[in-house]
Amino acid sequence: MAINTYKVFLMQKSSAEGANYEKIIDIKDFPDLGGSPEMLETTTLSDKMQTYIPGIQSADAMEFNANYTKEDFAKVKALEGKELDLAVWFGGTETSGAVVPDGSDGKFAFKGSLSVHITGGGVNEVVGMVITVAPSTPIQEG
Repeated sequence: MAINTYKVFLMQKSSAEGANYEKIIDIKDFPDLGGSPEMLETTTLSDKMQTYIPGIQSADAMEFNANYTKEDFAKVKALEGKELDLAVWFGGTETSGAVVPDGSDGKFAFKGSLSVHITGGGVNEVVGMVITVAPSTPIQEG
């Protein structure tokens, strides 16, 4: 069965020891969690058509959009310049009107460093910010 994007969270490992994660801030969207491999051409002069083998999987910078608040911006800004254990979790449990992330529909973990900046805006728009993550390890499911 398919799932929707309700209850998707950007998480950070809360301690170096153990597997406890906490939500960084609420996000509005998330990027692709992986990419296509580079194609390495193997065509010879005897081939009638180009042939390839898969190479290294590509990974771009990962951008997460969020609504700006002074508190959330400061929280993310304090994480800049550090290699972090990050994850995107799908699924959460509703408790007393709040949603608690549990990753019941999937967890995708990776290491990376992040930066944050405010996005431009216009008349009658919500002020936004973008969290950009430079992944330093492959994304692992689990």
